[in-house]
Formats: sequence, structure tokens, C-alpha cells
Amino acid sequence: MAGESHASAGGLFESLKTLSASLISIIQTRLELLSTDIAEERAHLTTLMVMGLIALFCLGVGVLLLILLIVVVFWDSHRLLALGGLAGAFLAAGAGLVGLAMHKARTKPRLFAASLAELSKDRQHIASGS
Repeated sequence: MAGESHASAGGLFESLKTLSASLISIIQTRLELLSTDIAEERAHLTTLMVMGLIALFCLGVGVLLLILLIVVVFWDSHRLLALGGLAGAFLAAGAGLVGLAMHKARTKPRLFAASLAELSKDRQHIASGS
């Protein structure tokens, strides 16, 4: 009788130990996934910022040189028309790019979407097992 009580206590202890090990493993996996999501997002944003700054610099220099060329070419005949047309074109392009940037910001996938999906699956699995 005392042997049976000791065996069931050992079985319960082993079961709790296995359960805690499983929970720790699940938490570790989810934290690793979260860490990966953060690292990917940081790398993505860094790459976008560097490429954006280089592109802006190159485009800025090119635009200034193009404007200078156009103004010099039309200096004697239509300099105000050339400057006004270029200003309108750049304002329109800027407004279009602001709209595109806002659209991209709104349609970006949620941060930690993969982690949240996995946690939701875990919750559903635990709820169906109960």
C-alpha cells in the first residue's frame, strides 16, 4: 500500500516535471520566433533607410543638375515657363510619393504576425485538448 502511494506520487511528480519542461520548451520556441521577427524587421528597416538615403542623394543631385540645364537652355526665351513647369512636376511627384508611402505604411503586414499566429495555434491546441 505504501509502495503504491509512493509510485503514484512519483508518477504525478514526473508528469508535472514533463509538463513544465514542455511549457518551458514552448515558451523558448516562441521567444526565439519573436527574436527572429525583431531581427528581420530591424534588418529590413535598416536596409530600406540606407537605400532610401542613397537614392535621395543621387536623385537630388541629378534633379538639381537637370534643373540647371533646363534653365540655362531656356534662359533667353522661356525661363519662367521652364521654372514653373519643373516646380509643378516636382510638386506633383512629391504628392504622389507621399500617397504611395502612406499606402505602403497602411498595407504593411503586422509586426510579429508569425509569432501571434503560432501563439493562437498553441492556445487553440490547448483548448481543444482540455
